[in-house]
This record gives sequence, structure tokens and C-alpha cells, in this order.
Amino acid sequence: MIRMLMQAHRQSELSNSLRMLLEQEASFRKVAYCSMEVAIKPSIPTYSGGLGVLAGDILKSAADMGVPMVGTTMLYRNGYFRQSFDEKGWQKESPVIWNPSTELIPLPNTVTVKLRGRDIKIRAWVYDIHGLSGYTVPVYFLDTDVEGNHADDRRLSWDLYGGDQTYRLCQEMILGVGGLRMLRDLGYSGIETYHLNEGHAGFLTLELMREQGYFDPDKIKKQVIFTTHTPVPAGHDVFPFGLIERTLPQNFVATLRQMLPASQGVSMTELGYTFSRYVNAVSKRHAEVSRKMFDSGNVDSVTNGVHPGTWVSPSMKRLFDSHIPGWENDPGRLVQALNLPSDILWRTHQADKTRLIATILEMTGRSLDPDVLTIGFARRAAQYKRADLIFSDVQRLLEATSGKLQIVFSGKAHPKDDGGKALLQRIQNIIHDIDGALSVVFLENYNMELASHLVQGVDLWLNNPTRPHEASGTSGMKCALNGIMSLSVLDGWWIEGWVEGATGWSIGPEPSESDLLGYDGNLDAVDLYKKLEQEVIPTYYDDRERWISMMRRAIALNGSYFNTHRVVKEYCEKAYEINFRGM
Repeated sequence: MIRMLMQAHRQSELSNSLRMLLEQEASFRKVAYCSMEVAIKPSIPTYSGGLGVLAGDILKSAADMGVPMVGTTMLYRNGYFRQSFDEKGWQKESPVIWNPSTELIPLPNTVTVKLRGRDIKIRAWVYDIHGLSGYTVPVYFLDTDVEGNHADDRRLSWDLYGGDQTYRLCQEMILGVGGLRMLRDLGYSGIETYHLNEGHAGFLTLELMREQGYFDPDKIKKQVIFTTHTPVPAGHDVFPFGLIERTLPQNFVATLRQMLPASQGVSMTELGYTFSRYVNAVSKRHAEVSRKMFDSGNVDSVTNGVHPGTWVSPSMKRLFDSHIPGWENDPGRLVQALNLPSDILWRTHQADKTRLIATILEMTGRSLDPDVLTIGFARRAAQYKRADLIFSDVQRLLEATSGKLQIVFSGKAHPKDDGGKALLQRIQNIIHDIDGALSVVFLENYNMELASHLVQGVDLWLNNPTRPHEASGTSGMKCALNGIMSLSVLDGWWIEGWVEGATGWSIGPEPSESDLLGYDGNLDAVDLYKKLEQEVIPTYYDDRERWISMMRRAIALNGSYFNTHRVVKEYCEKAYEINFRGM
């Protein structure tokens, strides 16, 4: 009802009575979840990949479970680029122009942040996530493309991970400082925990310090928790103090020097880590890596998950509804998948596979065979993710698979990552060179919609990063919910979800302490070919009942645990100081 009133007042000031209603509703919210990107659905293209998808999935589970949470993020009018390739296989990017008013409700609230000597006006748009029980979690999108702002400032909410360091610094100030100011203006007076999803929102701690009017780090720490997502140094933003001094107001610069007195610049990870009462990594292995990276034992782990209602296929959902009633509200019930009838489970999967094959035909003109083992690989095209590992020895791959395999690739490289673009170019060239010997397709413009088709329709999910660089990974979790096993390097979440020959297969040796010092992955391709030839292909073609039994176990053992309902419950218990059972 309140949102309907807001819609009616979108072009005018809120009446006092309506503002009182909003502030009363807002005062009950206890947790603010702050993320540079949030993926809610494909038609809101304000995400690039895993970080945003996880954020959206957590907010959706919070709505399903009635957790008193609110989300803040940025609004990107250019989306996260449309991908194409030139005749040489080199990735090209173009904007994804969308109209926020078709998906979001504009609010009359505005706040300002001073950057580069100018006051920047920030407005907010809201999207309400409606949970299964009817509970609503609002997500506020911050927008600087406002009349009266300098042209350069209006562009600050155009591009996700675009521009130079100054652009990025300004965006992170808008997210952290502007986001908190917007929550205050909207009446969120009862927030007890600010959850920083990666370091991008770290300047929120700076604004908290300004609000209290004196330097008291311990008081700030009581209000903040911090989740780190990457063991790769390039994933941690660091801004030199020279840039900070040219961009931020002097009172903020002085406070930052107090907050990080020994630093030559501002590390957003250090800011989040130092001024949080609770710090977590996103898998048990990632926690070990992070403790070594931060030289501290003060890093807990909350292993990631995925939102069941978003990633389970419609046909698989009908199967679960029939045989495991209540699974969507309580995904832990998916342990009962061990009793799913083999024939119905297989037919359901084949229907999803047929849907994927139809999508591939529509997108590429290529026709894949529904009776051939189909492997999927779709990740951000970063070099450490090694998308081309399976092509390390093309002749050996062809010998191992003998026409019994087809592969579907997808993924984008960051616009400024030439190494990632070169990786995609190499894959494009290999696909061209082996055409006729092995069916391989690459699907452009990887997004939530395409990801759904892939994680619901392939037979097996491939993941082979250089360890220990995988923080968690969630694509394999989405597959598990749909009865699809993983063939993966033992890193990130897969160490916890892997049961050899039951939930999938490993690539390479088991993890050891030496991995943290450096890992020799040269033998991974050898083991990959061996597993395909001796385990995966024979099981798929010669022991179908065992394959279906593994599908059941993927759902029962992995789908029941690696979901965001469990993640949100863990955060409530470990970090939010919310008595979940008493809610």
C-alpha cells in the first residue's frame, strides 16, 4: 500500500502523513546490505556477474524469510555492456540502454555529496523484492543523472566498473556516503548492522565517523560487518592519497588519514576489514587464503549459496512441488531428492536440455544433439579462470571424447582486460579450427537469462580456475539445484560440495597447505582428459542409472545446503545478531 502511494506521489513532495508511514515502516529494518552491483532480474542490467547475482539472491532470500533488511546499490543507465565479436574474434562492447522507470519507482528524496569541489545531487529509485510469505525487502538504486548536476557528475551513474580511478572513487563515495545519507533521509533510523558486500561501500564507515562527530573506531566497528570476495589482488581497490585529496572534501581526507594512519593510500578492503566487528570470506578455503592475505586470524567463513526460486527450472520446480512439498520455503528439504523417481527426473532434465538446445539454435544457428553429453562453461573471462584449459591439448581432447561430447561456452571479459579478451579470442579461433571434429558453441551476451538456460540444461558443469584463486563460485551451485553435477578443480565451494563420483568429479589433486604458497596447475588438463575418458563419458553412456543417482545426490547433498536461505540464516546467527528463530 505504501509503495502504491509513493507511485502516486512520484512527481510531487510526499505528504507529511505518507512520510510518517514510510518512516514508521523503515524504522523496523535492522540490516542494510550495501553492494556495488545487485542482480534482481535480466531486465534490470545493473550487474556484471557473481558479486551482483549473490547480492540479489541474498536479498531475495531475506524477503522469503522475513529478515528485516534493506539494500542499497547504484543505478547504471548503460547497463553492463552488450557483447559482440569482430571478424578476428576480438570482443567489442556497446551500452545496454534501458529505462529505469519501466522497472523501478523514482522517489522524491535527494541527498548531496561533495566531490571534486562540487555538490552532487543524488536521487533514489526503489525496487521491492516480494518474498514467498509476502514480506518485502526494498532495494534503493542511487542515481546522479539529475538535472542541475555537472555533466561529468551526471555520468557517474552510467557505467558499472567503467571510467578511470577518479570515476571509480567517486562512485564508491556515492555508494558508501551517499547511500547512508539516503537511508537516513528515507527514515531508516533503526539500522543496527551495515553489511558491506566487498570493499566498494567502505566509505560508509567514513560517513558513520562524520555522523558521530568524534573519532571513535570502536563505535563504528559495532555497526559494520564486511564480506570479502576475492583472493586476487586486482580485485581490491586502492586509491592513492593524492587522488583522495583532489577528489574528497578536506574533512574527509583528514579523517581517512586518522582511520588508516600507516597507509600510503586508501585500500577499500583495509577500510572494510579494519572497521568491522565481523569479517567473513565466502568459503572455508577462501577464509584460509584471506587470513594469510590479511595476516590475521580474524576472518570467518560463510560459504555462498544461490536463491532456489530464481535458479530452479520451471519443470524441475514442478517436480519438487509434487515430491518435496515446502522445499522452496525450506530448501533443506531437498535432501528428500534421494527418493525422486529416476524416469521422471531424467525426463524433466531432458526437457530442460531440449529448451537449452532450442535457445542455442535460435542464437547461433547451430543444432546440438540432445542425446550427446553436453558440458557447460560460463564464467567471467579472467585469465585465472582458465576457460581454455580443456583445449590445452586439442588432439588429446578429441581422442578422449571420440565424438561423445559437445561443449557450450559463454562469458564476458572486462572491457579493459585485454588478457581476458585474448582468452576469448583463442576460444573463438579453436572453435573455428575444430569445427566438424567436436561440437563447440559460444553464446554471446552472458546474463541472468542465458545463465538460467545453461545451469538448467547442460549435463555437466566445468570449472577449472587456478587455485587458490577461486573465492567461492556459485554457477555450480545453480546447476546442483537442477540435478547437474560439477567437474571442477578443488577450490572455493567445490571443496565443501565435492563427493567424488557422487556429486560430481574433481580435477587435479586434493588441496594442500602448499596451495597457499603457489599451485602448479600444469597437470590439471591431463587429469581433466583422464576423468572425461575414464569416468564421465562411460558413466553417462553406459551406466545411466548411476548418472541419475548422481543427479539425485547433487540436489540432495548440494542443493539442500548451498542456497541463500542457509546463507542468510548464517549471517543472522553469526553477524547480524538477529535471533532468527524468534522472528
